Amino acid sequence: MRPQLVATDLDGTLLDSRGELSERTRTVLDRLDEAGVPLVVVTARPLRWMTELWPVVGRHGIGIVSNGAIVYDVAAGRIHELEGIEVDAGLALVEAIRAALPSAVFAFELLSGFAFEPAYDEPHHIPHGSPSGPAEELLTGTAVKVLVKAPGTDPVELRDAVAGAVGETATATWSVDGLVEISAAGVTKAAALARVCAGLGITAEHVVAFGDMPNDLALLEWVGTSYAVANAHPSVLAAVDHVTASNDEDGVALALTGIFDL
Repeated sequence: MRPQLVATDLDGTLLDSRGELSERTRTVLDRLDEAGVPLVVVTARPLRWMTELWPVVGRHGIGIVSNGAIVYDVAAGRIHELEGIEVDAGLALVEAIRAALPSAVFAFELLSGFAFEPAYDEPHHIPHGSPSGPAEELLTGTAVKVLVKAPGTDPVELRDAVAGAVGETATATWSVDGLVEISAAGVTKAAALARVCAGLGITAEHVVAFGDMPNDLALLEWVGTSYAVANAHPSVLAAVDHVTASNDEDGVALALTGIFDL
């Protein structure tokens, strides 16, 4: 049964190691669009990182960013859905994580932009002019994501400490070592995609998805057909139905060509 919708992660999956879309992949996505098959990008990237990549979604114009916190209407240029962390809940998360991990430092993806504590080290990804200060002063509005680092802490210890402190009050996940991303309770890539598909009248069994990291697991478990790229995290490779070539070998494009005879 040919899938009716394609969902794919971006970094490490659809994009190559430079964070770029190859010409081969771009050509295959154009053919997919011409065939009338909707493509939904489902990424941890914040909305502000997507401007140059929105054309990949084709004519239907739907994108899911920030690990499912935002569903974006590309054609209208507006947020269709937002499930964020309100101020009181965010401050409670900061307090609980600090108690479990005193070395924790925080940053926030807000609708107004990025805000970070001075010790939050991310030299290439902090927009110029972003506000900096104590977390308790920065969090003055709804947070799309709360980001946590702990300099000098083992990545596994960081993840375990944050997950334990957060518990069921929010959703903690990760896609790179040394960083934990926190969304509101129940927010995942899978939950957001399920709502998008329901609106299109498409069931999970008719969706094929691609991913590479643990924050893709819920998505890959929800869909009818799941693929990992060859460079994926071991937990992802163990969870999927199929493994395609790596992101640097146009693995998603290769799989799509076979699935849809492109």
